[in-house]
Amino acid sequence: MKFTFAFLLIAASGLCFGQKAPNKDIQINTAVLAAPQEQRENATLMGYSESGDFVVLRKGNNGMICLADDPSQKGFSASCYHDSLDPFMERGRQLKKEGKSFQEIFDLREQEAKAGKLKMPAQPATLYVYSAPDEKVNTSTGEVMEGYLRYVIYIPYATAESTGLPLKPDFAGQPWIMDPGTHRAHIMISPPKDK
Repeated sequence: MKFTFAFLLIAASGLCFGQKAPNKDIQINTAVLAAPQEQRENATLMGYSESGDFVVLRKGNNGMICLADDPSQKGFSASCYHDSLDPFMERGRQLKKEGKSFQEIFDLREQEAKAGKLKMPAQPATLYVYSAPDEKVNTSTGEVMEGYLRYVIYIPYATAESTGLPLKPDFAGQPWIMDPGTHRAHIMISPPKDK
């Protein structure tokens, strides 16, 4: 089963706006689509400057961090996560920027987490990902049509045995555990898509 986990490594992937980032307001308005309604207003928002640098667009105070879509990637994908995941996400962005592969990033973060150099959440922490194909985004207004929201709940070092979760879903929408027994163990919840 293939899932796009680039967002877990760089915390944001895909955008249909082309190579140039949309204005700050559009980035903020589309990034918060991944967050629960009650957490959108006071979330910290990160996105892209006109020069393409990854920057803070708005400082928040509710423990939710939202990432705007990456204009260099195909497709639209915004994500929001609990701030206890930020060291993990930030380290992934750093390693990705250094040109490390997915496996290298996984292995380095695993080593660093086990050595206590990379702080992982002490309790379950949620990541929300809202995505859509290029043709479903209005580039002038930032309106996202037919977006899809999925959920990832990080529970470092959890296993199928410790949670009772299967290693793969038996049907669409069933929670399951991915990367069990590692720093990156997480519950995947991918609701069925509308037809």
